[in-house]
Amino acid sequence: MAQSNKASKSYTGADIQVLEGLEAVRKRPAMYIGGIDSTGFHHLLWEILDNSIDEVMNGFASCVSIRLHAGGKMVSVSDDGRGIPFDEMPKYKKSALELIFTTLHAGGKFEKTNYMHSGGLHGVGSSVVNALSSQLYVEVCKDGQRVEQTFSRGKPTGKLKFKGGCRGTGTTVAFQPDEEIFGAKMCFDARVIADVLEAKSYLHRNLTVRFRNEAVRPAVETVFRHEGGIEDFIQALLGQKNLVTVPEGAAPFYRHNDNGLRMEVALCWTQATDEFVRSYVNGIPTPNGGTHELGLRGGLVKAVRNYVETHNLAPKGLSLTAEDIREGMVAVLSVYVLEPQFQGQTKTKLNNPEVQNQVDSVVRPSLEKWLNDNKTLADAVVARIILAAKAREASRAASAVLRKTAVSHRLNLPGKLADCASNNPEESELFIVEGDSAGGSAKQGRDRRTQAILPLRGKVLNAEQASLDKVSQNRELQDIASALGCGLGKDCDIRRLRYGKVFLLMDADSDGHHIATLLLAFFWRHLRPLIQAGRIYIAQPPLFRVDIGKETYWAQDERDKERILKEKAKGNAKPNIMRFKGLGEMPAADLKATTLDAGRRIALKVSAEDEEETQRILNELLGKEVSSRFKLIMDSVGEVGELDI
Repeated sequence: MAQSNKASKSYTGADIQVLEGLEAVRKRPAMYIGGIDSTGFHHLLWEILDNSIDEVMNGFASCVSIRLHAGGKMVSVSDDGRGIPFDEMPKYKKSALELIFTTLHAGGKFEKTNYMHSGGLHGVGSSVVNALSSQLYVEVCKDGQRVEQTFSRGKPTGKLKFKGGCRGTGTTVAFQPDEEIFGAKMCFDARVIADVLEAKSYLHRNLTVRFRNEAVRPAVETVFRHEGGIEDFIQALLGQKNLVTVPEGAAPFYRHNDNGLRMEVALCWTQATDEFVRSYVNGIPTPNGGTHELGLRGGLVKAVRNYVETHNLAPKGLSLTAEDIREGMVAVLSVYVLEPQFQGQTKTKLNNPEVQNQVDSVVRPSLEKWLNDNKTLADAVVARIILAAKAREASRAASAVLRKTAVSHRLNLPGKLADCASNNPEESELFIVEGDSAGGSAKQGRDRRTQAILPLRGKVLNAEQASLDKVSQNRELQDIASALGCGLGKDCDIRRLRYGKVFLLMDADSDGHHIATLLLAFFWRHLRPLIQAGRIYIAQPPLFRVDIGKETYWAQDERDKERILKEKAKGNAKPNIMRFKGLGEMPAADLKATTLDAGRRIALKVSAEDEEETQRILNELLGKEVSSRFKLIMDSVGEVGELDI
């Protein structure tokens, strides 16, 4: 019988459900771990790992070991802490260990007698992991005894077992996330785990982290230990992102504070234009920031402004905004809060209002003193800030010009633009095409009602190295901005975008790939909301046409061509192969059939799941640092099977 998609009119007390035990977690896992994607999958590991880190943070453990089992679906976390209590709790007729892993809001972190600082707050982490795991195993060494217990999907599969005596103390938790929740293909990512573990070792100077990856053969074991703490951390981040400090080679500012608020902060200015902050609360990463980051930013801006005013460095007729002062700043902030108030169980943002003033009151005076004690360095930083302010003013003027020229109602649009008839952005598409000849073919093959064509000439400006002022003076990029009509940089408003989809249509060769990369850098640097909204696509025109008998096939590259020849060439039929030197050589009908027709075309949607990694790669490929690009080429030369010159 088909199920009705309408809600029943009857609604009585009989319809009210009470989910017992951990059923609520399995019913609505996203409420506890953020989702059932890869992020939520790994969040289970972070919950168990953070319990071990809490032991480290409070001085009861110094070593944490993580083992990724063969297959990548099961993981173990061990520490040399005090060990989870396993004595009987008469009120519940269960051991403390079983209660912790089977009951929400059961834990030892509600009072500050056992943990002064901790990442665990609500007593739900271990039980949530248990509820969402098909199997979970716990082993504890404590008071000279070793015990173990097994669980599945939130319930014990056996009683607490005493396995004899033991030396030392500690806890091991091994678990496998449930395929019923996460699907059969989900696995732990060793690189993601290693990055988190290394960050933990920077945050806790006395911590040794061992990571054994048995998902590869032979197994790989890595040890993380960083006595320099976040001072080493910020240097590592600078190296990973290929960032140059201002002045070059300058040591970052560092401050450790134990008076009132336990915190560590390290920061510096770089030649980059983006601001980058890594923040942590009680060892927990807070990617969405919070009041501690607000305190850092506020204290930094006040310190710099006081230094500028004291030494009379303010330029006439030019105001220095907070954004100017923070441009290019890289910082690592770690605070320890007695009663942290996080936004949700995934703890991505700190909400404690008092922490903002506490961090501000530490950063402002100490940074101001550091600037005064290092005047040569400080003056170079101020000069960099003044340049940022001048660039901002120039960009504002350039954007004003663009806004006047890039109107949205067919007025003053680029002369090369063959616009579409539709005024509805959601059905309109813009194809940015390499070359006038290719543009001619595209204009003939397009759907004139919904598809617009904008030809470009040659390779465009490298926007990764150019200011918005310089970008706005470039004819090709200005034509793109005018056609899109949504503004550039901070003035970019996606609501004014004239086309719902923007396709980069380049030749299927190395030059075409280079031009597409330069355009992606332009969109990333000055039109990022379009990428974030999924509006940018890379068209995939074929490189070969393969005729076998009466059949025609299209090949994207050499490998695709060889596949077609192997699979389709039969009998005595001799294949006729045509390699397109460029889109301009492709007949309009063929270009329409392979690349323009929405029902048959292939296109790649541009996205950036990891914006930090995206910025690092673009900086490495197109940034000013030539040595990093040379290193990338030399490291990759062995992977090149055929060089297109």
